[in-house]
Amino acid sequence: MSDNVTGTSGSAPKSQPFYESEPIQAIKLKHPGRIIFAVILLILAGLFVYDAANRPAFDWAEVGKYLFDTRIVAAAGYTLQLTVYSMVIAIVLGVTLAVMRLSPNPVVKSIAWVYLWVFRGTPVYVQLTFWGLFAVIYPKLGIGLPGIPPLFEFDTKTVMTAFSLAIIGLALNEAAYMAEIVRAGLLSVDKGQDEAAVALGLGWWHTMTRVVLPQAMRVIIPPTGNEVISMLKTTSLVTAVPFTLELFTKQRDIAAVTYKPVPMLIVASIWYLVVTSILMVGQYYLEKHFAKGVGQRPDVMRPTVETGVIGVLGEEDPELGRGQTGRGGSGPTSARGAE
Repeated sequence: MSDNVTGTSGSAPKSQPFYESEPIQAIKLKHPGRIIFAVILLILAGLFVYDAANRPAFDWAEVGKYLFDTRIVAAAGYTLQLTVYSMVIAIVLGVTLAVMRLSPNPVVKSIAWVYLWVFRGTPVYVQLTFWGLFAVIYPKLGIGLPGIPPLFEFDTKTVMTAFSLAIIGLALNEAAYMAEIVRAGLLSVDKGQDEAAVALGLGWWHTMTRVVLPQAMRVIIPPTGNEVISMLKTTSLVTAVPFTLELFTKQRDIAAVTYKPVPMLIVASIWYLVVTSILMVGQYYLEKHFAKGVGQRPDVMRPTVETGVIGVLGEEDPELGRGQTGRGGSGPTSARGAE
């Protein structure tokens, strides 16, 4: 039975030449349903554009008149300032809260949790309304100890303008969301990275800034970009403070005079879309920068010389005699040895 399986005992497997297979010619499947659906969508889009171009309520001449109006441009500048200042404060505070949430100290962790519970559990419009009443709740601000006169105090209205209150309200609300985003990014880094940094003698600060955070940025950047875009649109709620110089409130004031709200809403929407598009481009390049080396696979290596596959055990090499091993074999072996 051994001879039937292995053939002549002691023979070596015969090498086979390497053949490069021809590329597969894949035939693309036809999907007529998709084509029909796409045509229907194009027709509907064309009808919508045609209707919008000829509908009197849109009044595109009025849109062009106020698109680059100095009041609208200045309001767009205030909107950008609110977005940038609020996000910078929110990111710094969010990183601090995320680290506090991961702290082994129960008091520090509890304070961070309560902050997130309050600011994520109440609407941002309600919070901005509270900040608008800040001067009513605290008419004077001072520094001192309870029970004794303060060292110095000042009127709240003199130092807390509507613009600064709007920034504080937006930043404190956004910090609660940024804290969870940063915490998710920190948790995505393998624990071994932190242990390796400690083994190399790095302190907590160097471990966090040079090892953990650079790797966590790949997870943090995409949702942070979404939050920046969301913050740009949330600035339209600062009228609750009230701050009336941002884009949405300014176009509403102009529409109250011209009695044409629809064209002014289109003007504001165009400005929001332009700024959002710029932010999306920046987000794309940031994601591309921090995603270097992730998900990359080396090209498939081709053999540099002809290689053979394992032949059938017991196959006889025609260049050698029967019962001899091929390619440097030492001699005949018994059937039991081959088995």
